[in-house]
Amino acid sequence: MTDDKIKQHQDPVPENTETEESLASQIAKLEGQVAQQNEELTQANSHITELEQRLTESTEKLKTADNSLGEALVNYRTMVMQTNPEVPAELITGDSIPAINESLRQAKGMISQVRQSLETEIQATRIPAGAPPRTPLDHSSLSPRQKIRYAIGGDK
Repeated sequence: MTDDKIKQHQDPVPENTETEESLASQIAKLEGQVAQQNEELTQANSHITELEQRLTESTEKLKTADNSLGEALVNYRTMVMQTNPEVPAELITGDSIPAINESLRQAKGMISQVRQSLETEIQATRIPAGAPPRTPLDHSSLSPRQKIRYAIGGDK
């Protein structure tokens, strides 16, 4: 085939400057959107970093407060034991002030019950001090013969 025939069979490629301009404007628009998304992503990352820093600070503050609370509870428990020496220290337990107060209340209730039962037991087994008072012998069950013997001192 000759060059002329080849040119006839080929579709001419129109040079479309409108299409190129349209694509260039779309590319520019998309690049602008990508730049905007990158800026928003950068802002989001900096916000995340700031929140992570705040979380770390809050965690440290929480640990400090937790340690202080633990020390305060130990001191409170010690004070409760000192002000209530009648209560055994083993009965005062708890990991919060209300729990310590509740264990103290229960321990005092238990001590009160034990004290009452001991007092009741002591009252029941109380023996008067000294010798019992003398009572005369009961002669009503003796026969007349035994009464006579007792009277003359022969049978005591």
